[in-house]
Formats: sequence, structure tokens, C-alpha cells
Amino acid sequence: MKTIHERLDILEEKMRSENFRENKGLGNEVGYYVFDYEPEEELEVRKRIEQLKTTDTQMKFGYKLIVYDIYELMIQLLKEEDAFDELLELEDTDGTQYVFDTISDILKFDDKDSLIVNYISDKKHTPDDSVVLLTGVGKCFPIIRSHKILNNLHQVMDHCPVIMFFPGRYDWNQLRIFGELKDDNYYRAFPIVER
Repeated sequence: MKTIHERLDILEEKMRSENFRENKGLGNEVGYYVFDYEPEEELEVRKRIEQLKTTDTQMKFGYKLIVYDIYELMIQLLKEEDAFDELLELEDTDGTQYVFDTISDILKFDDKDSLIVNYISDKKHTPDDSVVLLTGVGKCFPIIRSHKILNNLHQVMDHCPVIMFFPGRYDWNQLRIFGELKDDNYYRAFPIVER
């Protein structure tokens, strides 16, 4: 079994490959991947992603690295919708589940025009010749479910590979967040680095 550092090294090498960035060898499938890891490895994963963000991947390797922390993006969009402060007050009066449902309605999680999906898929945020890393999945569970993001994004964005960092297990058909809770079935992503 590989260490988290060995797996992250392999991931970096794959991202540098032009064939990977052009989605070659996937049977014409859009390049969606899951990098799963043990939840206790979260800090090591975050540290490596921060290092990657400081690398000029455009200059060195010919691609732009785009990192979306789903949790931070959710907060940003709620603030843009002028809903964030009100939601904080609602939690005290109406409870957590009500706030979760309200966030889902405001950001249109279940709609085809999900604000998060639209933001990520917009080419002014995610230009061609990019590699997209989705992080923060554990921080926003259960408000946002990872399989919904992948399903909805898969339908509208195919111009660059997407790698979701997932604190749990992915076995080609099931996402188990934190190794215990079933997030849901998902069949379209490829595990990018075997354990």
C-alpha cells in the first residue's frame, strides 16, 4: 500500500502528462477523477495542494491549475446572494436542517443551473488548458453532496479534467465519505491513483 506522499507524487506526475490533460485513453469519457484518501490524511493533502497552488504550472507544465474549495465557494456565493448573515440567524431560530435546505434552495443544488456548477464551468473561471481540483468536500458535508457536484458538473463541463479530493473511499461505484457514511452511488469518475 502506498503512502499518501507517494500517491500525491503520482498524482502530480499524471497532471503533468499532456495525454491526461487531453483526456486521451479514457474511451472518450470526460476526464472526471476521484483522489480518495483516509480522513486522517486531510492535513497532508491540504498542505500539498497549497504547495501546488504556488507553482506556476502554466509556465512549467503548460496547464493552469484551478483549485476550488467547495466549502469556501459555497460561502462566497451565499454572500454574493446576500444570504449569509441571515442564514446565521436562521440556524438559532429554525434549526440546522432548515438552514441546510435553505442553502440548497438558494444555490440551486438540485437544479440544472446550480450556482456552484455554473461558477466552476464558466470559462472565465476555468479556462481551457486547465486542471481542476475540487477540495473541501468534507467541510461542506452533508450540506453539499459530492456525487451531486460530480453529476451536475459532468453534464456541463468537458473542456478539462476534474479531480475531486475525497476524504473517504471510492470504489468505482460508491462514495463513502469519512470511510463510513455512504454519500451515494457514482459511476462516472475514475480513481486517479490506486491505494
